[in-house]
Amino acid sequence: MTVIVGDEEFLVDRAVSDAVRGYGASGADVRDVACADVSVEEIAELTSPSLFGDTPVLVVRGVQDAGKDLAAALQEAAGIPEARVVVTHAGGAKGKAVLDGLKATGARVVEVPRIRSPRDREQFVADEIRAAGGTIARDAVGDLVAAVGGDLRELATACFQLVADAGPSVTADDVAAHHRGRAESTGYAVADRAVEGDVAAALETLRWAFATGVDPVLVSSSLAANLRTIAAVASAGRGSPDSLAAGLGMPAWKIRRAQGWARRWRPDTLRRAVLAVAEADAHIKGAADDAAFAAERAVVVVAECAVA
Repeated sequence: MTVIVGDEEFLVDRAVSDAVRGYGASGADVRDVACADVSVEEIAELTSPSLFGDTPVLVVRGVQDAGKDLAAALQEAAGIPEARVVVTHAGGAKGKAVLDGLKATGARVVEVPRIRSPRDREQFVADEIRAAGGTIARDAVGDLVAAVGGDLRELATACFQLVADAGPSVTADDVAAHHRGRAESTGYAVADRAVEGDVAAALETLRWAFATGVDPVLVSSSLAANLRTIAAVASAGRGSPDSLAAGLGMPAWKIRRAQGWARRWRPDTLRRAVLAVAEADAHIKGAADDAAFAAERAVVVVAECAVA
């Protein structure tokens, strides 16, 4: 028996697939059921060798919900040498007695890690890229998480696709090129290029964003958010992103990026950029006729302030 413990659905599914492959089973030899949908009698039937000597792999999910009789049947099945059983348990206090009982049978236990914080997701991306045979630049990790989001299945797919398409060394430019529709056409992508002082790239990204339907108000709000982040990180003083994360209430990757930006900024240029964005925001929200022009003007001013 293999007992998989954890509540990250994607990682649990991956561990189940690995365990099934370890039994040498094909799809037709697998019975995958929820704990609530299997009976004690079925456990006995599916873990007993047939007349032809073959035994299907039985996957029982969510055994933290098992009653006493079913838990006892699973423990009994774990002691059958011919049985091929994979069970999943969400971990935690619920059903702990069931989990302890299964562990006591000598079953193989696979602990699935919990992915909760932004730093966990960054590490997950780095590990997936490595598993695909590549490496990824530190700044590209944060870009990929920001572009794809927190869904582990999508992140894993994106990692393997990047290595396959871009080669073994993945950079921030590779992430931008492969996720332009999701990352580059957002207000934050425009704001990122602006606070980096790259006027041409900021304007190119802005026009792409407008072409894909991004509202000018999202550009001004993203510019304002980036400037606030730079101010907060600069005022926090020196320190590693990990040590500053809790006090600033930001993920480490965001602080790391802002520390790089902050080197370009002085208090006076930051103040001038904040005023320009505030004026643009007012124009976008009704004080002027051309919201797109107001957003464009703000992008230019911010980018120029970054290199002033």
